[in-house]
Amino acid sequence: MEKREYKHVSDSMTEQAYVIRYYQINSYGRLFGGQLMQWIDETAGIVSWRHCGMTVTTAAIDNLNFKAPAHANDVVVLVAKLTYVGHTSMEVRVDTYIEDECGMRRNINRAYVIMVAIDKEGCAREVPGLIVETESEKAEWESGKKRYALRKKRRVEGF
Repeated sequence: MEKREYKHVSDSMTEQAYVIRYYQINSYGRLFGGQLMQWIDETAGIVSWRHCGMTVTTAAIDNLNFKAPAHANDVVVLVAKLTYVGHTSMEVRVDTYIEDECGMRRNINRAYVIMVAIDKEGCAREVPGLIVETESEKAEWESGKKRYALRKKRRVEGF
């Protein structure tokens, strides 16, 4: 049996920045939620691809919490990292911020995205394990373990 590979959280951490354009704004003058969801999904995909080096697909968005709006010309920064890894799935936390001209960031969204590594036939593949070192990473891992168990329970119950 082949030994499972392990990687650090920092190996796949990703940061993406965007300037909000007028065509991305809804009739209330705010960023379309769907546009932000696309950016979150893309960023989570990059993190999980960096971790496993394989094709990945989105299995679920576990939590998408809009805390504040973003407007035209705002700089939006998405910071994403792995929080929990199963056998074939990876949980990615994506925090979204508005960054002002001084570089100060204000959190406007947090999402947990579940990605699965797949082969050419679309079958799930084993992914590297995750090395958690800091107290923050350990706390995220424990919370991720609970979210994983809750997702599993919901699947069994038909949700």
